[in-house]
Amino acid sequence: MIKDFLIINFTGKNNSIGLRIDSNFFVKKYQTNISNNETIIKNILEFLEENKVKISKNISVITNLGPGSFSAIRISLAIAKGMQISKGSRLYGYKNSNLGEFTLKNIEFLINKNLIENKLIKPVYLS
Repeated sequence: MIKDFLIINFTGKNNSIGLRIDSNFFVKKYQTNISNNETIIKNILEFLEENKVKISKNISVITNLGPGSFSAIRISLAIAKGMQISKGSRLYGYKNSNLGEFTLKNIEFLINKNLIENKLIKPVYLS
């Protein structure tokens, strides 16, 4: 069961980061198209620092698998995989079409209905 998580939703539009820690949910939305790896990493690290959270094996990382921007999805996957390797966090992915609006209720629906997967080999890109 996923209790605490960081969710990364960078697909080229409606980019967001969400964090659920101890029943608190924090969201940061980005209006602009962010597909630069340094910018995405910087935004995630600042978001974690603002909320005084460090990634660990107790926090799952959930990332959007697309469809969306090739660069943004690949960067998100690389960041999430880096967190998994370096901090031991569990890594999951979801399809953009399964989420709808980026809210805690919808994210919990994804988790409870097993609409997330831990095999991230088939992201979907738009060209």
